[in-house]
Amino acid sequence: MTNPQNRRQAVELVNEACQAGSRLRSACTELGIGLNTYRRWAKGGEDGRPHAVRPTPSHALTQAERQAVLDTCHRAEYASLPPAQILVRLLDEEQRYLASESSFYRILRATGEQNRRGRAAAPRHVGPPRRHRANGLCEVWTWDVTYLPTQVRGHFYYLYLIVDIYSRKIVGHEVFESEGMAHSATVIHRAVLREQCGHRPLVLHADNGSAMKGSALQVTLERLGITPSHSRPRVSNDNALYVAAKDMLREA
Repeated sequence: MTNPQNRRQAVELVNEACQAGSRLRSACTELGIGLNTYRRWAKGGEDGRPHAVRPTPSHALTQAERQAVLDTCHRAEYASLPPAQILVRLLDEEQRYLASESSFYRILRATGEQNRRGRAAAPRHVGPPRRHRANGLCEVWTWDVTYLPTQVRGHFYYLYLIVDIYSRKIVGHEVFESEGMAHSATVIHRAVLREQCGHRPLVLHADNGSAMKGSALQVTLERLGITPSHSRPRVSNDNALYVAAKDMLREA
């Protein structure tokens, strides 16, 4: 919506162009406005669209119906449920239909009650990735667990693979029949002993899998002086450096 100052400026520019010999339509087209818009602006006055009185739709909810929606949302059994679940339970248990899901949200928002409902955590902004720079050997490692198929359908082995980011050397790899934090702690401990880098400034980067964040693993990392680092949730390419090494090991 164009403010009054820009309107007056546009009218002045059109008038100046017309006085210089331009056609009215060409001048309005150059500014991106129509002839009727120019004539309306040239008359002056305040834009009445924001203050226009619009009739109430015939299907709008009455005040009593809006209050019924609020009363339902305030009930103890529905206080922690989102409108989508409230509608379904009303239809299943009481055979009642008060309003649509969007109307529920609109009414709650108008009364300042549109807060986070339910046990799910509120959405939050995912910030930039955590950055680590490797200037030498055994400064930043990355690792993950992948499936290895067998000749038995549905049965897999689990490959634990650790890669040094600086040299791309595979500093640790072992295969287990199951996935768990105990195996993770074992692989990392053996890799540190093999590379003789215990109690040095070492960062171990991984995704957010359960095998990478278990309590037994965290105790092992703390004992070895390793700083854990994890990818951002639901961002698959934060931990992509291990892929090439896993492919190399599979081909070998």
